Order: sequence, then C-alpha cells, then structure tokens
Amino acid sequence: MTAASGLKFFSTTAHPCSYLQGEEAITLFADPKSRMNRAMYTELSDLGFRRSGNYVYRPHCEGCQACVPVRIPVRQFQPSRQQARIWRRNQDLSVSVTVSDFREEHYALYAEYINSRHSDGDMYPPSVDQYSSFLTAEWGETLFLEFRNAEKRLLAVAVCDRLDNGLSAVYTFYDPSESRRSLGAFAILWQIEETRRMQLPSLYLGYWIKNCQKMSYKIAYRPIELLINNEWLAAR
Repeated sequence: MTAASGLKFFSTTAHPCSYLQGEEAITLFADPKSRMNRAMYTELSDLGFRRSGNYVYRPHCEGCQACVPVRIPVRQFQPSRQQARIWRRNQDLSVSVTVSDFREEHYALYAEYINSRHSDGDMYPPSVDQYSSFLTAEWGETLFLEFRNAEKRLLAVAVCDRLDNGLSAVYTFYDPSESRRSLGAFAILWQIEETRRMQLPSLYLGYWIKNCQKMSYKIAYRPIELLINNEWLAAR
C-alpha cells in the first residue's frame, strides 16, 4: 500500500486552456480535504501532478497530451555553453533559503514581475491573496530562495517544494529590469546544484509544452526525463 492509496480525485469541467490558444482543458485534482503529506505529494509528483497552493493537480484533457511532465536527473546534468555563461554571469549574487511566510519585499517583486511579464495571463492583476494562495501550502515543505546582489537588493525569488526524492520548482519571479542576467535560468541551475547538494536525484520542472513558447525553455536542460504513459523516459 502506498501513501496515496485510497486518495479520491475530482475533475473540472472543460475550461479555456491557459497554454494553448483556442484549446479547452480539463484538470484532475486530488481531494483537497485529504490530509496531504510529503510522501503522498512525492508519489503524485512521480505521476505528473503539480501543486498550486494547497491543490495538487494534473491536466486530464480528452484527446490532448501536450502537457508533458519533465524532471532533471541532477547527477547526470551537464550545462550547455549558454547555461555555463549564465552561471558565471551571476556568481556575484548571494542566495539564501527562507521559510514560506509572507514578506512584503517578496510580494512587491512578484507584483512587479506579473505586471511587467504576465499582464495577459491568469495571474494578472496580482493581489496578496492570489500570491499567498498560489505559492504556499499549509501542508508542504516550501522553500523561498532569495537571490540578492552585492548591495543586498532582492533580484529574484525561486519557490520550490521539498520532496522525498528531489525538489519541485514551483515558480520563479524576478526583477524585469535585470534581463541580461537570465535570472529564471540561473534559478533553475541553482536548484539543480541544491538538489545535488541535498543528495537527491531529481528536480521536477512541471510541464513542457512543445507549442507553448513560455514552457518550451525546459527542454534545454539536458539530460531531461519526460513522463510518457506513466513511465519516466530520457528525452532524445
């Protein structure tokens, strides 16, 4: 018997897809009334589920397999030339791990990021309630990673969850004026190294969607594993 045995699931009705224009989506949710814990969350992550606030979900669309769960086997990861340059470019930054309590400094950066980069998305306009209900979970072990420059100015925050077998990258937001640094990519590279340091095998990146530009960057981290027919396979 597994930790997730007996867990109930519910699906939504069809709704507009957030990633592919003109498509409809159906989402499968684990019963939000169940007592979720890290072991159960780990099992569900291995089955392609993700977390948004207290809710654990995955796409369950009829006739569409566009959302492919991906994870990086961190022991085998080798940065590309571009990724190595991004790593070197940001070595002046300090990174600290904080708990997931609400901080005005974090929210101000999040609001600036959403207003600048995602004003056409589901998270616009940003609000304190939306921010908290999206990024934190009452039952989770969530880490907020702060990236600061030499003047201690907050440039980026990466939110990730601790799993039994790795870290799950939930979301990263950063100063839109610092585009030269490629802070989103650097945050993933840093989480890869942190997963290695913790001697855990995988960094989960959520869904890769080939025809969605906002999600296509994930396939650039190699090697990478894709969940195909409930089996994790190395991408070719």
